Amino acid sequence: MKQDEWTLTAELAALELGGDEKQRLIVQAEQMRELYLSMSSADVDDLEPTTHALVMENRVRRDEARTFKDVDVLLDASNELDDRFFLIPNIL
Repeated sequence: MKQDEWTLTAELAALELGGDEKQRLIVQAEQMRELYLSMSSADVDDLEPTTHALVMENRVRRDEARTFKDVDVLLDASNELDDRFFLIPNIL
């Protein structure tokens, strides 16, 4: 893009830039454009699609229902109960 096009882009974005800022924006935007163009020309035909750059295993345990054996211990430690239910303060 030409300098005039970057200047117009800054004006359309309602950016108030001084002369030095405007020139830095032009240089940085042109660098980003060059990087995008180099990435868009990369051959990725043989690459398998991924949803994340780093393929990692899920570190969260499985969500499995388990029976807790010491329910009475928890209920005895609670500040407030209604029958066998915990009472918590209203937030809203």
